[in-house]
Amino acid sequence: MKVLVPVKRVIDANVKVRVKADQTGVELTNVKMAMNPFCEIAVEEAVRMKEAGTATEVIVVSAGAQQAQETIRTGLAMGADRGILILSEASLEPLAVAKLLKAVVEKESADMVLMGKQAIDGDNNQTGQMLAALLGWPQGTFVSKIEKADGGLKVTREVDGGLENVALKLPAVVTVDLRLNQPRYASLPNIMKAKKKQIDTMTPEDLGVDASPRLTVLKVVEPPARKAGVKVADVAELIDKLKNEAKVI
Repeated sequence: MKVLVPVKRVIDANVKVRVKADQTGVELTNVKMAMNPFCEIAVEEAVRMKEAGTATEVIVVSAGAQQAQETIRTGLAMGADRGILILSEASLEPLAVAKLLKAVVEKESADMVLMGKQAIDGDNNQTGQMLAALLGWPQGTFVSKIEKADGGLKVTREVDGGLENVALKLPAVVTVDLRLNQPRYASLPNIMKAKKKQIDTMTPEDLGVDASPRLTVLKVVEPPARKAGVKVADVAELIDKLKNEAKVI
């Protein structure tokens, strides 16, 4: 089984995000970047599937600027076999990414797409579902457990009401949640080996995809600062404020 794992380069989760002075976007200059945490979990699961003999090849693919190659190298150091970079300097929206991934899936004849449920920058949670619709494949989203069963997959989804078990036929698209696994740290020998692994580069034009943006960002602003709280002397004063000021009871 050939597994395709899309990964995204985002601002490191531990870095405070700052808005540009001209409010045209988020400041990326001299900012530490890293692989999206949900994508890391997807790479880890794909590598574990290969180690268990379930998967035969793990391909990491990323769409974006040339620097996204660093993110692909991280996936290769974790154990993926090879990488694909879809080179684009334009801002790629979820639908454009889904179309690009569909073209790569068809080009590579992948049997499964294993990806993060969302990226921590846009927080859209759209690409996986759009990709499944474009391919006409079954999908399992917000997955916290994956098992191979009856020639397909059995996945456990995290939903509002608890857990849901779903059987999927392959090929399928699976988007992963935080509790699926704990990603490994790449060892120094594997980091060195990753430098020699193959990364193919292509463009949206090569794949026959129009990735031009459909949306225009007018302005990016920081959320308002949180107001200070109010201390009350006793329960009676709290109830009075909730009733007469907040008017919630």
